[in-house]
Amino acid sequence: MTAINATSTAAATDSTHTAATKATNTASLTNPKASMDKDGFLKLFVAQLTHQDPTSPMDTNDSIAQMASFSMVEGVNNLQSTNVQIASALSTSSAVGLIGRTVSYVDDKGDLQTGKVDRVSTTKDGQAHLTVGGKPGIDPSKIAEVSA
Repeated sequence: MTAINATSTAAATDSTHTAATKATNTASLTNPKASMDKDGFLKLFVAQLTHQDPTSPMDTNDSIAQMASFSMVEGVNNLQSTNVQIASALSTSSAVGLIGRTVSYVDDKGDLQTGKVDRVSTTKDGQAHLTVGGKPGIDPSKIAEVSA
């Protein structure tokens, strides 16, 4: 009887491991730049719960620890999103401060151009672009010098 339980436990462990591996592989295929996003983590957790051995369920402490990790991943993702929004707002604010000033910038050909900043516009993703001397679409990071 002990040998049968050990065999079924090993099979359940292999099943859980296989499901976890499939969930991890799926997460890495859908988002190759991240080690695991919140969706991948949740899929892995659900796969573990689905394929666990009913006679030997997951320890409650392990379950709570995994859910705490999930909450932490979610919080880090929210923090990252907020930081991107703040950086975009700071970039736009800095660009607005250039209106009316004369700037020198490096154009697409690598030549230094000089002109007065006429206006600032933002793209759909929040990136600021300047109109300098009537030429729109100047990236503020290309500015080499600012004068009054």
